[in-house]
Amino acid sequence: MNFLDQLRGAAHQNQSLLCVGLDPEPSRFPGDLKGDASRIYDFCARIVDATADLAIAFKPQIAYFAAHRAEMQLEQLVQHMHRNAPHVPVILDAKRGDIGATATQYAVEAFERYGADAVTLSPFMGFDSVEPYVKYEGKGAFLLCRTSNPGGDDLQAQRLASVPGEPLLYEHIASLVQGPWNLNGQLGLVVGATYPAEIERVRTLAPTAPLLIPGVGAQGGDAAATVKAGWRPDAPIIVNSSRAILYASDGNDFEAAARREAMRTRDVLEAAKTG
Repeated sequence: MNFLDQLRGAAHQNQSLLCVGLDPEPSRFPGDLKGDASRIYDFCARIVDATADLAIAFKPQIAYFAAHRAEMQLEQLVQHMHRNAPHVPVILDAKRGDIGATATQYAVEAFERYGADAVTLSPFMGFDSVEPYVKYEGKGAFLLCRTSNPGGDDLQAQRLASVPGEPLLYEHIASLVQGPWNLNGQLGLVVGATYPAEIERVRTLAPTAPLLIPGVGAQGGDAAATVKAGWRPDAPIIVNSSRAILYASDGNDFEAAARREAMRTRDVLEAAKTG
């Protein structure tokens, strides 16, 4: 099954647009897990089990694992997700962006070592930095387009005078993903929930591309505005919330609290589709 079919299946089965981001910070772990980096897998696996019927995808952020020498725990976690929630795809948030042989090795890392179904990439070095990933049949890649951080304006909101129509850089990336770069329908775009007008603009330029939308929850993005701007019946969106779900409680009830917050966010997103 290819990545897009997985997304559609999870969206239908779980009635969800919600992606649960896995950004484990041991200093914020609850109860007897607090401060113990050797328990990253335990914490994340329990979050996965609590939200597996509410999510369209899971998105582990590789830096939160690598910083604590927890790459083996990440491998275990992805195996756990595939085993316990096989209908929910895994997006490895790695934001890789290199060329040639190095990009090929990063693709091996994402898809063979960790077993991810999709990965996030930076498009700054051009299509040959993306191509090694799309050689993996059925896998997905999300290219950074209009990110949720304020500093995104520094480059993404600049005009390209050498391109017909002088689009903003993020607009040009959206057009490339909708058009010549998306050879096998494997590419999507990362667009931050903090910029709903830009989400709508990206959706206009890339009407069928899946959009991975971080920034709902702790970053303050408006869930309803996000869905209104980006969701279309034939164009999936994956709306990520990480810290608001992971750290909904600092007590021993953290799994139940995470589930409640995930359900609340899932329901808000679903209501916005018809609101």
